Formats: sequence, C-alpha cells, structure tokens
Amino acid sequence: MTKHLGGTVIPTGFDVPVEPLRRAAHYTGEPGCIAEARLFASQFLEQLRTEWCATADRSADGELLLVVSELVTNADRHSNGPFILELEGTDSAVTVCVYDSSSALPRRYPTDPERVGRHGLEIVCALASEVTAERVPVGKRVRARFELRR
Repeated sequence: MTKHLGGTVIPTGFDVPVEPLRRAAHYTGEPGCIAEARLFASQFLEQLRTEWCATADRSADGELLLVVSELVTNADRHSNGPFILELEGTDSAVTVCVYDSSSALPRRYPTDPERVGRHGLEIVCALASEVTAERVPVGKRVRARFELRR
C-alpha cells in the first residue's frame, strides 16, 4: 500500500510485485519480425516502468532495443526455423533470452574496425553486464542481462 503525506508518494513495500515480469514472443523469421521484436521489447520496458516502477536511464531504452535487435537478427540469420524472444525484468535489470533451432553457439570475434559484419555479439557484450550461450534441446539459448541504470 502507498501512503500519501503532503502529496508525496511513499512506497511501503507491499505494492511491489514479488515475481519478475516475464513475457515471451514467437517469431517465424518472416520479413518485419525484427521490428516486431523491438516493439515487443519497447512495450515490455514500458510495462516494467508502470508495474515495477523501474527507473531506466533514457539511453537504456535504445541500448536495450539494440541488444534485442542484435540477438534476434543473429537468431533469424543463423537458424533454420523460428525463434523465441523471452524477456524477464525487475526494477533494475532486464534479461533477454533468445532461443533458436541452431545448435551452433555464437562466436565473438576480436575487435576489428575494418571487419565488415560479425559485430553483433561484440555489441551485445559491450552493452550487457553478462552474456551466456548454451545448447538446449531445441537448439541454443543466448542470454544477456541488461542493467537499466548505468
């Protein structure tokens, strides 16, 4: 419950959800699915602000969408089937998981400004506080934890 004293809102601790906010979406890989995934992530972040009172730096919006874009683009490009975007968030962080049908784990290449392409995982690693990739029964899962406040 929230008490109001002189117009000030004071959280009492009872109005905070116990479980993280979780949402998932399935994409077929058809044209436009990466833009749909970005919209899904943007709506998720807005819901996180509303329901969890998450306070994200304004730069966090664009950076989170960039992480989502890179991960779903890689899934779309390197798998032979649909992929799943799963988001889990609290007031301070969002975990982005992408599942796809390819069992080949992503490879991070050394920084090379002259290389064309293959910078996706490099970008994700620069923006996320933690990045993991593992094989799962359906193929692989790439997970990136993104801190909302820098």
